[in-house]
Amino acid sequence: MANDTWRPHGSEDYVHAFNQLLPIGQAWTRDPTSYQQLFYTGLNNYWGAVDASAAQLLTVESDPRTTLVLLPDWLRAWGLPDPCVAEPLTTQDLRNALVTKMTMLGGQSIAFFTNLAATLGYTISIREYSPYMCGVSRCGDTRAQYDGVHYRWTLGPPTKRFIWTVAVTGTRYTKFHVSIGQCGIDRLLSIGLATDLQCLFERYKPAQTYVVFDYSGMPPTKMVQHNAL
Repeated sequence: MANDTWRPHGSEDYVHAFNQLLPIGQAWTRDPTSYQQLFYTGLNNYWGAVDASAAQLLTVESDPRTTLVLLPDWLRAWGLPDPCVAEPLTTQDLRNALVTKMTMLGGQSIAFFTNLAATLGYTISIREYSPYMCGVSRCGDTRAQYDGVHYRWTLGPPTKRFIWTVAVTGTRYTKFHVSIGQCGIDRLLSIGLATDLQCLFERYKPAQTYVVFDYSGMPPTKMVQHNAL
């Protein structure tokens, strides 16, 4: 099977191909130091630059995970940044929001919301509530069959079944990465608030429910190294 792997071509490749098309004779020297060959080299340097730009488009800019020059076009095509990602974000944050929107399949399960938070860089746990109902609920310790921590059924109004709690247990840290971050624009370290998380959860949650965000498990403020920014 022939190797059909694509590879970019530089100016030297175009000069070589150009010389292959020239007539044979004393008037058509191949001496690289001659004025004629220097002229041909200047002409083909342009096509080498065009090829390099095409290679950039095919290998980098066509992938939303690595795009930089065409990132504004990608964002505009997918309606970003929207109200949930409108705060000042790094280039990588914008890429993550783009990829998340492009690949999201949708859902309303605990796994869906947990994975959505993970794509934004957050670690969360979700707790649901169930009012005690005669003939359905049972007495006793039901933590083992639920999540090992909370009781499955508790006394309270019937409407508590429409409330669920999202405990944010990890802070999002966005570090500067060479070849990904932009010098002079992206910080060495950004500590993200969960405003984007709350916005997306309010957007995708079941319409009849009310979500409560719990930050009691966040690291102490004194542990955050602001001087690293």
